[in-house]
Amino acid sequence: MHEISQFESRALEELYDRYAPLLYTVIKKIAPDQVVAEQILVEVFVIIWRKIQQFDFKTGNVFSWLVTLVRNKAVDTLRRERPTTATIDIYDDVYEDYYVLPSFAKDMDSLDYNTAFTIKPKIEKSLSKLTDTQKYVLHLAYYEGYTIDEIADKLNVPVDTVRGKVMTALHSLRDYLIRE
Repeated sequence: MHEISQFESRALEELYDRYAPLLYTVIKKIAPDQVVAEQILVEVFVIIWRKIQQFDFKTGNVFSWLVTLVRNKAVDTLRRERPTTATIDIYDDVYEDYYVLPSFAKDMDSLDYNTAFTIKPKIEKSLSKLTDTQKYVLHLAYYEGYTIDEIADKLNVPVDTVRGKVMTALHSLRDYLIRE
């Protein structure tokens, strides 16, 4: 990341070679269309090149930053393609900095690929303990990028009900993970 910040193209190529397969997998879970997924992956690496200074070099949380970046970009792409009556903000640098680029709390634990791979079974086990409704609202919010209001419209239930379901699901998931 330091070399990329010095505009060393070889470093960006190395980052691509190391992370592109993983990032593409994350993108495909959100945007299953191959052409769209490939375009998102390219756009992510353009963002990295252009906005490398937004990366927090103090935490050095490369894995989390990249995964969050591709998730945010993929969700934003889905939202922009979705037929909706809501107005969509113009995609410019300010929008990208606020909605697409990751920002983490300073005290967040760093997560690398090996750690993520190690805890994956615990996360899957914890997710399996959620109710079908909890899994579904989290899927709509995290993988399909629906807002609370959109989920409420889609499920034809009050916004407060959806907000409660999402919060309950997140708290339950956290509690299951702590127990694991």
